[in-house]
Amino acid sequence: MRSFLTYLCTLCLTTYLVCPLLTSASSLPASDPTVLSAEAEAADASPDLGITAPSYVLMEASTGQIICSQDPDTRLSPASITKIMTLILIFDALESGQIRLTDEVTTSAYAKSMGGSQVFLEEGEQQTVETLIKCIVVASGNDASVTMAEYISGSETEFVNQMNARAQSLGMENTHFEDCCGLTDSDNHYTSARDVAIMSRELLTHYPQIKQYSGIWMENITHTTAQGTKEFGLANTNKLLKQYQWTTGLKTGSTSKAKYCVSATAEKEGVELIAVIMACPNYKLRFAEAETLFNYGYSNCKLYKDETPEALPRLAVSDGKTEDIALKYDSAFSYLSTTGEDLNSITKEWNYIENPTAPIQEGDVVGTLTYKLGDSILGSVNILAAESVEKAGYWDYFQKLFSQSLL
Repeated sequence: MRSFLTYLCTLCLTTYLVCPLLTSASSLPASDPTVLSAEAEAADASPDLGITAPSYVLMEASTGQIICSQDPDTRLSPASITKIMTLILIFDALESGQIRLTDEVTTSAYAKSMGGSQVFLEEGEQQTVETLIKCIVVASGNDASVTMAEYISGSETEFVNQMNARAQSLGMENTHFEDCCGLTDSDNHYTSARDVAIMSRELLTHYPQIKQYSGIWMENITHTTAQGTKEFGLANTNKLLKQYQWTTGLKTGSTSKAKYCVSATAEKEGVELIAVIMACPNYKLRFAEAETLFNYGYSNCKLYKDETPEALPRLAVSDGKTEDIALKYDSAFSYLSTTGEDLNSITKEWNYIENPTAPIQEGDVVGTLTYKLGDSILGSVNILAAESVEKAGYWDYFQKLFSQSLL
């Protein structure tokens, strides 16, 4: 018996010391399912659509692919389209639990003093976060925007700092904000059509509940102040809601410098499009030109979505306390075709790291699911570890071998 135990311990120690170290699962290069191929980037061009606005972008929301554009990176004054970023920060705060829709927010003297489009909040007046969101989205209230900025960050100045940081995190390279509502016509308050599409996409896809508010045509709010209670009607500034049946939002803007702008969103047969019109010379024309972009997009695009791909097997692991781990997909996959390919011919290819070495953390990349059309790679989705596994120690090997010896 002593001889057998000596042999067993020696075998365990040898196995433990000479066990090869494989490449860590987290070292596999990450794959972004929204990264476009060179062929898709070529779609970033401008067909002759007769649009008078000097700068525009048409983007598909799920992929972020630009279908067509003109001068998409020219820095222009955004006017109230600025409020898209304000809304992103509001929904960020809601998601994190910092604020709630039912919170009562008090209007300051500074917020009341905002000119331009407003909902005429009085100093000391209280409204819920949800009501203020409606005031911002539907009526483009500058006073409501500043009220929310102060509530979230303490001051509009600090809120604007966070707006610029958020814009940078989204890769908005041609954007700088100086206020939270777009009232400033300063040369240092600017964005671009591409950047507006980027932040519109962030709001639309990360916080789809925005459509509950951006789709409101008219609604009343109640002002309750020391002077009494009165009703005030909100009317949506986005006239596309009545002109184009698939419109879901999003935000208009106009000043003497910015001229007439709109970031319009629409959804038809599961395809969401974002049409950004900047510096249009005419109030009504911006809506007509956004509609032209939508019609072009829906006539020329087909979207492939794979939101529930096949179930994944368990993956064998080397040197772990367990022999295998569960897997999960990092995200759904979308591909936008603008050239009429047969999307029914798309094939899938699963690739895994072979016997990845523990330790492995939940969320480590351990493989990819690649989508192909013929010989062309359309994109891929990362396959992740759905659980963690620690590296096995001497005692783990001893127990495993001892268990095997008893079989």
